[in-house]
Amino acid sequence: MSVWVVDWPMTGDDGPRTLQTVTTAARVLDAVRAHDEIGASALAESLDISKSTAHIHLTTLEQNGFLVQTDSGYRLAFTFTVLGEYVRNRSPLYRYGKPEVDDLAEETNQYTHIVTEENGTGINLYQVKGDTSIEGEYQTEKIQRRDHLHYTAAGKAILAALPRERVEEIVDNHGLPAQTEKTITDRETLFDELDRVRERGFAYNDEEEIDGFRAIGAPIRDADDRVRGSLSISGPTSVMKGERYRETLPERVTRSANVIEVNINMNSQS
Repeated sequence: MSVWVVDWPMTGDDGPRTLQTVTTAARVLDAVRAHDEIGASALAESLDISKSTAHIHLTTLEQNGFLVQTDSGYRLAFTFTVLGEYVRNRSPLYRYGKPEVDDLAEETNQYTHIVTEENGTGINLYQVKGDTSIEGEYQTEKIQRRDHLHYTAAGKAILAALPRERVEEIVDNHGLPAQTEKTITDRETLFDELDRVRERGFAYNDEEEIDGFRAIGAPIRDADDRVRGSLSISGPTSVMKGERYRETLPERVTRSANVIEVNINMNSQS
C-alpha cells in the first residue's frame, strides 16, 4: 500500500501561516456565490487558475457537500443554510433581539434590523419588513452580504461603542467608500460624528446609504459594556421626518435596544 504525504503550500511569512489550498477553496466558494452558478472554464478564468485545478476544487467541494452540480455548472449547497442557522441561533443577540425587532416592525410598519460586527463589517442577523415598508431588492440582498459600518445607522452605533483604536483599524482595513453624496468619507468627520452618536446614545443615517432613505440605530451592550451589535429601523424620508425622525423613533429604538441588553445580561447570569 502506498502512502502519499502531501506538503501543502503555506503562506503568511509575515503573519499567521495559512494553507493555500483552503484559501483557494474560499475563493472558489465566493466566485460561485457571485455567479450564482459557475463551471470549470468560467471559474478558471475568474480566479486565474488552470481549468483542471478549477475542476478539482469544484468536484472536491461537491463531494464534501458544499456545492451541488447543475446542468450549467455548480451552485452553493443548502449546507450553508444549515450552518448559518446554527451560527445565528447560537447568538444571544439574535435569540433575545428577535422578539423586539418583530414588535418594532409591527408597531412602526418599517424595516427593522439586528446587526453585529464581524471582522470589521456589519452582518445583518435578522431583518423584518413592516407592513407598509417599501419593497426592493436592496433590502432583500442586504441580509445576504456584509455592509461597511460607516454609512449605516446600525454600523455607526456599533463604531461609536468601540474603542478608537479598533475603529482606526477598521477604517484602515476597509476604507470609507461612498454610497451616496451624503456618505461620510473623511476619517476625522467620521470620528466627530461618532462623538455625537455617543453623546445622544443613537445614530442617524440621513440618506448616507440610499438616496431618499433614512435610518436610526442604537447599540446593544453586554454586562461588561462591550458592544454586541445594534438595533435599527429604516424607511423613506417621506415617513422618517420631523419629530418622528428626530425624537419619537430614536426613543423607541433606544428603548428596544435596552430591553435586548437586559434580556441578554439576565440570561447570561442564569
